[in-house]
Amino acid sequence: MWRQSFGLLGKSYIHDTTGSFFLGKWLHVPLYPVSLCSAVVDVAIQDYVADVAAELIYQNESQTSTEVLFVFPLGHHMAIYSFQARSEDATVQAVLQDEVQQLHEATGGWENLEYLQNQSEYPGEVFACFLGTLSPGREVVVTLRYVQELPREPDGAARFVLPRTLHPYTTHYLWNCHTSKLHYSLLLTASLQSSRGVVNVQANFALTPLIYTAQDHSTAQVSLAGSPPCHDDLELLVYYGDPTTVSAVVEKGDPGAPPGSLLGDPMVLVTLAPSIPEAVPGQRQSGEFIFLLNTTFLEHVQDSLLFLLKSLPLGCYFNIYCYEETSVGIYPQSVEYTQDNLTEAMRRIPSTGSSLGDSNLLETLRSVYNTPRPRRHPRQLFIFMAGLPPDEEAIAAEVCRHRNSHRCFFFCFSEDSAALAMALAKETGGEAAYVSSCGSMSLVVLKCLKQALKPAAEGVSLSWTLPRGLEVEVLGGTPQSIFQGQHNLLYAQIHGQAQDTTVSKGVMTLQYSLDGQDVTYTIEFPLCPQGDGRLAGHRLAARCLLKRLLPEAVSGSGEEPRHRAVEISLTSGIICPFTSYVGVRTPQRVTWYQRPLALLPPHQSLIPCQIIELRASRISSCFPKSIWVPPGWLTAARASWLALRQLTHDIAALPQRGACSKACKPPPPFFSSLKYVDRMEFGLYSSNLCRWCPEAVAKCQDLVALQNADGSWALSSGLASVLEVDEDEIKGKMPDEVIEPSIWATVLAVTWLHRHDEYYQDLCELLEAKAVTWLCSQAVSQLDKCLETANTLLGSSVKPSVFRL
Repeated sequence: MWRQSFGLLGKSYIHDTTGSFFLGKWLHVPLYPVSLCSAVVDVAIQDYVADVAAELIYQNESQTSTEVLFVFPLGHHMAIYSFQARSEDATVQAVLQDEVQQLHEATGGWENLEYLQNQSEYPGEVFACFLGTLSPGREVVVTLRYVQELPREPDGAARFVLPRTLHPYTTHYLWNCHTSKLHYSLLLTASLQSSRGVVNVQANFALTPLIYTAQDHSTAQVSLAGSPPCHDDLELLVYYGDPTTVSAVVEKGDPGAPPGSLLGDPMVLVTLAPSIPEAVPGQRQSGEFIFLLNTTFLEHVQDSLLFLLKSLPLGCYFNIYCYEETSVGIYPQSVEYTQDNLTEAMRRIPSTGSSLGDSNLLETLRSVYNTPRPRRHPRQLFIFMAGLPPDEEAIAAEVCRHRNSHRCFFFCFSEDSAALAMALAKETGGEAAYVSSCGSMSLVVLKCLKQALKPAAEGVSLSWTLPRGLEVEVLGGTPQSIFQGQHNLLYAQIHGQAQDTTVSKGVMTLQYSLDGQDVTYTIEFPLCPQGDGRLAGHRLAARCLLKRLLPEAVSGSGEEPRHRAVEISLTSGIICPFTSYVGVRTPQRVTWYQRPLALLPPHQSLIPCQIIELRASRISSCFPKSIWVPPGWLTAARASWLALRQLTHDIAALPQRGACSKACKPPPPFFSSLKYVDRMEFGLYSSNLCRWCPEAVAKCQDLVALQNADGSWALSSGLASVLEVDEDEIKGKMPDEVIEPSIWATVLAVTWLHRHDEYYQDLCELLEAKAVTWLCSQAVSQLDKCLETANTLLGSSVKPSVFRL
């Protein structure tokens, strides 16, 4: 549907005589896709970044004129830097401007963008530009350019997916829904580049043979062969030679930009993807786990906290913070995970909370960040939020300042905190979960813990060897930890002039620690880079740098961060919260910024063009919407709209008059990543995870509460009660070969978790693995006899493979 791929949308007003009334008529106001005639797409891929240039031709095939707007969904790690639309009447160019210093603002056509925002079923960020009226049979040519970071597949391939706007196979709608026949032509060409060499290309559509354009196979080209598939997104997998832990591609700067500027100097695109083996469940593991609990919801997270703490591995560090007036942890700093520390922590956690809510989350976070981190233990925060904190801007800035030193996992109990949780989880490489019920909370938090327990490369650092006169700046810094399955794309810029021109290569060294062992990789890269001049890496580096500047800019750290952000945005074409788009009609662009507004031609020269957030309306837009409109209402409403805008503008300008000698600047916009998110987009959504009734979970909790930190259970009356077996009988059935009663007790506990259909795999997978590891280290020879006796006593049939036998 159009809500999925957008493209050029039309809005028409159709009189319905059957719905007429004395003073007015019913009008249908639908949004529908304007027919796409052809699409020409040129993709340039360098390792794991892509620059896409597309030319789209649309035609109004209806018998009436229609107002049209172009809408392009912006996926993750994607940024538009150029947009133009041409028709017989005019050319519309999207231009970035400083929001504070903007000279003029578009006046007409805003209702189209607002209508789109209210009616769309697509949740997320889109680029939208109103293009005016398109006559019957007329065409409009849209030229679009954007850059994108590409995901790295586990086998090292770069994965590119063509947006549906450029291949809208699901958008061929009339008043009913779609057909499967493609009514447009598509020409797709991909240019590939890597210093490691392009080895192979795979796709889910027919490709022309791979053509190498360099003898060393560092550049190649491939194209779409024939017609594209009618029912699938077009996906391209690019394989490079030697998919190593680290790679570097150097992109030359813009010759027209001044030396020393962001676009003027060469950029090194660094990919870090350490090969990290799987961790054996239940074994000792490094890591620092810090739990931040909301006091108003404390009684509801007690059970989940029990499973979390019991599932932690030996060898890690932990601490617990509760949102109270002091914002201090249970321990002054994280302590080693031992039985004594665990028992003391459980004792200190208050059973009920105060009414402070999330009001003190900011100070709690600052307290955590000011606490030293144990060496070679990656820090991960588990944050429970009952509602949206009042100081979300400051919280976002604080977390982003420390993005390279930790990961955050968020658990939200209200939808209003979704944007904050999702944005900060993504920013730090963690996850966010919306918890719809207390009964499913334990399953949700344990799934996050499994992600957090993935092993990591710790103490990551980069060093550079360059000729005298050159230096490297890593924009945004280097992450301290890289977890299994992650890959990091860093942007490092080379500044200066080499004094020794005979040296043609530089050297980059990656160092990190894995399982206590130091690992070092060294790679060479050319100092005289080549490139196609499209500056994909530079623009993505600008996007990265803008994200790093935002926390300082919105937290009141002076005007310098904001001025720097505006400069980078206007130079690179990448929008930020301090700049905005405006659509400018050619040839009025020069007049627009050189002359007073009064000298502008009488027809409209500025039109609405901006990035907006869509909030996923549940009303379908496949069919027209009916509204009753009295005669003359549209003209009167438009006049009232313009008058209201002028009135609010005049009121806002009042503080700038009289005593104010300088124009009072509006406060900076809020941190750009904190946007609306549909709760179904969460990495984890609790309503899909809960399979157990509360009674079954409560039974399991009683057993888990008795487990020791090392994974073992003690033979006690409490254990006998949970197992529903007399304590004397348990002791009497203990095999003679067993010397230590805790071995027998632990075998019984693990067997009970697997008996019949009561399998608590999701809840107890981690703590059970810890128990089995402990058993294997204590008495492997005794486990066969213990399991046989335990099956007889509990009436179960657990297999020896559970105990790794």
